Amino acid sequence: MELLKVTQESRADGVVVLAEGDIDSSSVDMLIVELKRALEVAATHPARLVIVDLERVNLLGSAGLNALLDSHEEGVAAGTSVRLVADHPPVLQPIEVTELDRILQVYPTVPDALLDHQDR
Repeated sequence: MELLKVTQESRADGVVVLAEGDIDSSSVDMLIVELKRALEVAATHPARLVIVDLERVNLLGSAGLNALLDSHEEGVAAGTSVRLVADHPPVLQPIEVTELDRILQVYPTVPDALLDHQDR
């Protein structure tokens, strides 16, 4: 059984990475690969935006938090905005407890993340 499924879609308004399942040390490598691919695609995309949709994630462990932070930092270095989408406790609590919500941009929905990017 697959603990985590990660897909990526390049759209007119940015690159969306969709994660489903549990993100922990046993599954994080799959997420890292897709985040790196998304950053590569976004580097030549007009929007320079990666949205990581975590709405279908049931568990976000420390390995997942580190992967998201690394992706954010790589995006900043490359001039690409990396935004997270989550509005449920299994994802928000670890982000808030570690105070990563002060660094990472978290939105309740994909349209909210897109709208804020278009306003800039």
